[in-house]
Amino acid sequence: MAEAGAAEAYDAARLAFELGRSVRELRESRGWSQAQLAKASGMTQPAVARFEAGGTVPTLAILERLAAALEMSLKVGFEPRGAAA
Repeated sequence: MAEAGAAEAYDAARLAFELGRSVRELRESRGWSQAQLAKASGMTQPAVARFEAGGTVPTLAILERLAAALEMSLKVGFEPRGAAA
């Protein structure tokens, strides 16, 4: 983490992983395959797989499409540092 930008890159990767895990858990709780979520959200199955694995940092538009497909509301906000687990 000594290199410039390393902490920011780590935080972005952690966030992508956490978002992907959340979507995977929601998808699985509905008994859906990645292909079913892809169809419902207008994405491809490989794109859903990459997202769930934390391989991409999504745009707000992608998050909104996934939330709508999963019949969820997207909540984006800020909280003080140290408050996030």
